[in-house]
Amino acid sequence: MGKVKIKKQSIWIDMTPMSDVMVLLLTFFMLTSTFIKNEAVRVNTPGAVSEEKVPEGDVLTLLVEKGGKVFVGMDKPADMRGMVEKFAAKEGISLSEQQLLTAQAATNVGVPANKLKDLLSLEENALNNFQKDLGIPVDSAKIETKDNELQKWVDAAKAWNKEKYSDKSEDEKKDGRLKIAIKADADTPYSDVKNVMASLQAIKQNRYFLITSYKKVEE
Repeated sequence: MGKVKIKKQSIWIDMTPMSDVMVLLLTFFMLTSTFIKNEAVRVNTPGAVSEEKVPEGDVLTLLVEKGGKVFVGMDKPADMRGMVEKFAAKEGISLSEQQLLTAQAATNVGVPANKLKDLLSLEENALNNFQKDLGIPVDSAKIETKDNELQKWVDAAKAWNKEKYSDKSEDEKKDGRLKIAIKADADTPYSDVKNVMASLQAIKQNRYFLITSYKKVEE
């Protein structure tokens, strides 16, 4: 008796639902992900249990690496350019349009005033290598006279922020007030962080955020 041959049928799988899921996952990760900024130095922040978030706009970040070197940065490129322009004008430093564009592209600035032109004359990818061993001078002897360079950078950021909101409503001006955040390495000596905080207090900047890594409370 001959064998009965069963006709083979091709299997077809509808991949449309899988494609929908992949698109949804991709969209989710694109909307929730944050890009790591190319900061001048790597800082490992200390852990804390507080969940208070730093505001997302109009923030001046003071980066303090473990050796005590200080760098400043604004959250938006236009604000970086505005701050640098205000600082340079106050210090009598003439910057070209190209140097201002370089400042706009930078994440942080951390050099003495007399090195600012040299820094901004470099290519964007060479900025951090140039400034990582310099930092903004925070002369403790000049804190009370409001004459150390960190205080001047803070004043420049405030001046730019005030100008940016000069034609806005009173409510917008209130919401757009400059916020200051200190991002210090967990191994930064307390004396260096104290000098930064004392510099702020001397110019009546008594409210600021301390950026930390979230740490769960141990049982």
